[in-house]
Amino acid sequence: MGKVFNFVRYKTCPDKKGKIDFDELMKIAKEVKPKIVMCGYTSYPRDYDYADFKKVADEVGAIAFADVAHIGGLIAAGAMRNPFDYGFDIVATTTHKSLRGPRGAMILCREKYAEAIDRSVFPGLQGGPHMQTIAAIAVALGKALQPEFKDYGQQVLKNAKILAQTLMENGTKLITDGTDNHMMVADTMISFGIDGKVAEQILDKISITVNKQVIPDDSNPPLKPSGIRLGTPAATTRGMKEKEMEQIGKWIVGALKNYQDEDYLANLKKEVEELFSKFPVPGIL
Repeated sequence: MGKVFNFVRYKTCPDKKGKIDFDELMKIAKEVKPKIVMCGYTSYPRDYDYADFKKVADEVGAIAFADVAHIGGLIAAGAMRNPFDYGFDIVATTTHKSLRGPRGAMILCREKYAEAIDRSVFPGLQGGPHMQTIAAIAVALGKALQPEFKDYGQQVLKNAKILAQTLMENGTKLITDGTDNHMMVADTMISFGIDGKVAEQILDKISITVNKQVIPDDSNPPLKPSGIRLGTPAATTRGMKEKEMEQIGKWIVGALKNYQDEDYLANLKKEVEELFSKFPVPGIL
């Protein structure tokens, strides 16, 4: 086994506008002297302030580590900031989500950390490798090198901003009041008086898939949280653009406002599926 890097994890949550209090983070880092300063959040609709995180890490001599699982594909497309451009030491990402590959993950790092990380992964954590998954990741990375992948990344962002704008204009409260990436989290309790689990089930009825999602300082339990999470990579991959995003946003709001009207939802489902049939999943007849 290689050396294990011990670190203290201090949970510094962004505020509801998506901002981190870096003065507080610096204060904690100086007190604790962590070995690793890590940035990365689940369901975070903004870009990361890598320069400030690196400044904190440098101040205490820590490794700068970025978890970009959700936005890895958008970084690869050049549509979002790259933590390596800010001097980060280690970057981890999933290979599905916005990178559009199979379910899996990658750890990228500076050469001096490679041996310790490799030993930690295998034999420390990973069993036998799945070669079919490795091959599929190679295909996904090959596609990410193509010029059209950059177009995809830019369109994902355009679609997300239009969807977010449409939702907000029609009375939906979004955490961080907008988005800088492919993702947005809606507070369905404030917006529609229903929890995220109910909202997820309602939208399933009209063939729009989202997932229930906790929000900052959520007073509801995780299985019945106060929000839902939406994203645009899948719709973008199918060829949808701003016009379709605006329509989808209106359908979402209509369904959640009229969720007790089964006839309304049935008619909405027909409209949704009629539009979606014009944008088949690539490679599927």
